[in-house]
Amino acid sequence: MIAANHPNSFLDAVILATLFEKPVYALARGDVFVNRFVRFLLRSLRILPVYRISEGSENLNHNYHTFSECREIFKKNGIVLIFSEGLCLNEWRLRKLKKGTARLALSSWEEGIDLTILPIGINYHSFSSFGKNVKIQIGKSFNRNDLQIETYNGNAIVAFNKKLETELNPLVDQINAEDTQMIKNIFLPDEEKKSNHTFLRMPGILGKIIHYPFYAPILYTVKNKAKKSVHFDSILTGILFFTYPILLGTIAMLVFYFFGGLYWLIPLIVMPFLAWTYIQTKKQYFGR
Repeated sequence: MIAANHPNSFLDAVILATLFEKPVYALARGDVFVNRFVRFLLRSLRILPVYRISEGSENLNHNYHTFSECREIFKKNGIVLIFSEGLCLNEWRLRKLKKGTARLALSSWEEGIDLTILPIGINYHSFSSFGKNVKIQIGKSFNRNDLQIETYNGNAIVAFNKKLETELNPLVDQINAEDTQMIKNIFLPDEEKKSNHTFLRMPGILGKIIHYPFYAPILYTVKNKAKKSVHFDSILTGILFFTYPILLGTIAMLVFYFFGGLYWLIPLIVMPFLAWTYIQTKKQYFGR
């Protein structure tokens, strides 16, 4: 089981899932499972619902079913990601851990499942700028033997959370949001500061010009709808993820229609490359 902090909505799960060869199942707040279609879509992405008391006490019983599903995944040596803080906030600190991670781990150990806990800290240089530096720190794994827990009770939950907090604390950067210099020092090492990617500057400028008509309206819309939401970054990334292939496909079809041959491959190769060069050369924004 991956136990991680939760600073940046579903983007946290997407990034962490790319680190593992095996599929990663993730637990998400239950209130997003609003209807049958959404439930089908999320479950097809290996996302399982977990409910908090704030989402209605009548829904808490559903957690027993979700935890049962998780234990079945563990029995098959699968991976489940749980955000141990229980709530997403755009902050550079580790918040108080909820009891869900402990309950899932303890109930798994009670069933004789050989479950290992892997603490991971995920840190972003900014929660609103496009083109991010992300630092992922993987801690020391532990299991039941490291805690010497014999029974599943309140004391066991406290002991588990204390152990997990001890492991997670050094993995999560503790930064004052106003201390931009510290953010630079942490996310932009000296060797990267010296590298200015001179040979990429012209392609980067071209990449910005070409993509601006596509990107600007999306950014403007998301800012108006979700600028103050912790989901801003994830919503923007999600929209770009699904719409950019449509843009490339449309341009490729137009090129094929007017020029024929294999010229349609040019935008599929050149445009993503130019976008990448812009990300490499753009000025970094350091702050929330």
